[in-house]
Amino acid sequence: MLYSSIYLRKSPNMSTDPFSDILKFTNAESLVTGGFNAGGAWALRFPAPEKIKFFAVLKGECWVIIDGEAEPTHFRTGDVGLMTAKRAFVLASDLDTKPMDAMSVFTGARSGITTLGDGSDFSQLGGHVLLDPTSGRLLADVLPPWIHVPAASPQATSFRWLLEQLVAERANDLPGASLVAGQLAQMLFIQILRAHLQTSSPMPAGWLRALANPRLAPALRLMHGEPARDWHLEDLAQACAMSRTTFAFHFKKTAGVAPLTYLTEWRMRLAEKTLREERTSVATLAQSLGYASESAFSNAFKRVTGRSPKAFRNAGEILGEVV
Repeated sequence: MLYSSIYLRKSPNMSTDPFSDILKFTNAESLVTGGFNAGGAWALRFPAPEKIKFFAVLKGECWVIIDGEAEPTHFRTGDVGLMTAKRAFVLASDLDTKPMDAMSVFTGARSGITTLGDGSDFSQLGGHVLLDPTSGRLLADVLPPWIHVPAASPQATSFRWLLEQLVAERANDLPGASLVAGQLAQMLFIQILRAHLQTSSPMPAGWLRALANPRLAPALRLMHGEPARDWHLEDLAQACAMSRTTFAFHFKKTAGVAPLTYLTEWRMRLAEKTLREERTSVATLAQSLGYASESAFSNAFKRVTGRSPKAFRNAGEILGEVV
């Protein structure tokens, strides 16, 4: 199915959720991979993750020491962390214990769970977030290297139920447990991102910061709801109850690009996905994204991506054959 054509069948008055759009676009999928229980003094050094990694402290507390970070972070029961940077890190009961290699400790662990010491003081659960190798950069590139959501923060309230359910699903060998655990892990990942969007710390200009801005939300919903429509600056500004000048300034300051540039870039993201995954003709794709001609679309695509639609599709096919 042509991804962009989904939008064309929506009612003109139907709002959408740009954040959900982007998560779907990047094929974000969360998986619980294991965890460990520990007692006494312990420390584990993990290699730099190739994927986005998340973990939660279910019981007890620990220190998290990340390569490149000036100070260690103290995690308590219910705290959740998300690491997007490819950096090695250490989890430890204290800062003086020499860390063991985590991979050797987990080798042969049943269901990815292992025990250090008597396992009575500490419990941790972790997993990965899988993203599309190409479109996933849209999300991975705007996230900070490291997110820590303390259990005491207002945003963490929903984590408690999710973590309890994840533990229960892994403990009880019930039909469909792996599927349920995957859905819960996906919800946990989304809640971590929501907490990050609501944080008071400033984010760099970009689409993620724009999504977190309630004043710009109406314009983003319009552009994501009907990307093929010939939106004008006046339409978008009016939806946000701002003048054209104020809206254009506020949007660019927050998103890093002008409103109609954002629209064009989102259209090209949809086009890239379609060219990779479908056999839709370039002419049909151009029409579905609101371009009057194939040449107009091709020029816009090349301007944004650096390649023509045909060259982009051919490169994807060659890569698929190699893989």
